[in-house]
Amino acid sequence: MASANFSDLKARVLSAIVMVAVGAFAIWWGGVVFAALAIALSGLMAWELYAMMQPDAPQGRAEAHGVSTAILVGVLSFTLGGWLSLAGLALGAVVLSMRLTRDKGIFGAYLLMILFAGHGLIVLRDAFGLGFVLWLVGIVIASDVAGYFAGRILGGPKFWPRISPKKTWSGTVAGWICAALVGVTFAVLMDLSWVVVPVSALLALAGQLGDIAESFIKRRMGVKDSSNLIPGHGGVLDRFDALIAVASLALILAMLGAFSGLAG
Repeated sequence: MASANFSDLKARVLSAIVMVAVGAFAIWWGGVVFAALAIALSGLMAWELYAMMQPDAPQGRAEAHGVSTAILVGVLSFTLGGWLSLAGLALGAVVLSMRLTRDKGIFGAYLLMILFAGHGLIVLRDAFGLGFVLWLVGIVIASDVAGYFAGRILGGPKFWPRISPKKTWSGTVAGWICAALVGVTFAVLMDLSWVVVPVSALLALAGQLGDIAESFIKRRMGVKDSSNLIPGHGGVLDRFDALIAVASLALILAMLGAFSGLAG
């Protein structure tokens, strides 16, 4: 038993090292390298979502949805721009969800979040630079780590027991606090407006709800992981569910002009 647990830990650590290395390089490099990673991840997450929600679909249908999602993100991130791109992505989510035999609304809503996240990461990295993406990633990591430890140490009432029985209010609030501290750090280091602090907490809440949304889908479909694509970690959705929601909300806020003062 100990050997099996050790093997699983080794796989998780090695996978994490690879993910961090690839992600860090792409974020730092930006441009076409970061865009390619965002597009690829969007396609993989759409593939996982379809395969998870339509396990009996004809062979190749899930892959086709993944490829279509990647194409939508790639094309609409470098052509129309602005609200037109968002409208195109929304239309794409509606069209792709029509092929499902059940839960079309759930699939379409989550796919739209994936599309917005992929598109958002590309355009936000281009508009606001490296620091902005690091801020978003920092919020996700800080909220996740704080929630994990605070929830297990402090315990207490559950946040949403029917959907995510492990999440507690103590962990949730700890996530908001640590995300706000990430906002403080970036406000000081990058000389930003202090409004970044409450916005960081808001984005942390979005990330927590994104995590819960994926948990809801997995429980509904009776699966433990979105796929077994990443050794020791499950699927891409399992690792990036919070970032999907954070990037989607950040995109909407940016479209509404909330970050206009950050553009370099």
